[in-house]
Amino acid sequence: MNPFISEFINLTGKTLESLKEDLKSIRTGRANPGLIENLQVETYGGQTKLKLMELSTITTEGSNSLIVIPFDTSTIQDIEKAVFKSAFGFSPQVQGNKIIVRIPSLSQEQRDKLIKLVNDKTEEKKVIIRNHRDDIRKKIKNAFEKKEITEDEKFRIEKEIDNMSQNNIQEAQKIKEIKEKEILEI
Repeated sequence: MNPFISEFINLTGKTLESLKEDLKSIRTGRANPGLIENLQVETYGGQTKLKLMELSTITTEGSNSLIVIPFDTSTIQDIEKAVFKSAFGFSPQVQGNKIIVRIPSLSQEQRDKLIKLVNDKTEEKKVIIRNHRDDIRKKIKNAFEKKEITEDEKFRIEKEIDNMSQNNIQEAQKIKEIKEKEILEI
């Protein structure tokens, strides 16, 4: 495979994965461990900051509750505090050695804000994909000017990069539409 094409595939693949990760943390009306798994928890007397998924098992219970079971029960208060202080506004409840996090329903206003946020993040990633395309096209042009590739190769590679760019932008659009559908689901 051509090195320009493999570099482009690598860069855009990372960009689409980044979009999926960004959207995973956006709340829907349904409980999803991805909502809180990357939450930073200050624990062990403030000595350590770890992601919630590094400290516990997170599972769903029904469509509106998450169950957090810490690996080390001494961290339960720290986890509860981190979930409570998060921007989501959840009220965790400690029950024995687990924490129950209820996910409240979204209002229409909240749904509209979240859809706008999804649109913004998706557009941001589309711009990054276009920038990757432009950077690769500059590299192709330089290689052509240095006589490293022929004119036919230049046009063939550029066409392939353009097609791949469009496909990646369409993929980002599909990811966005799926997330919007989740947000609008009641």
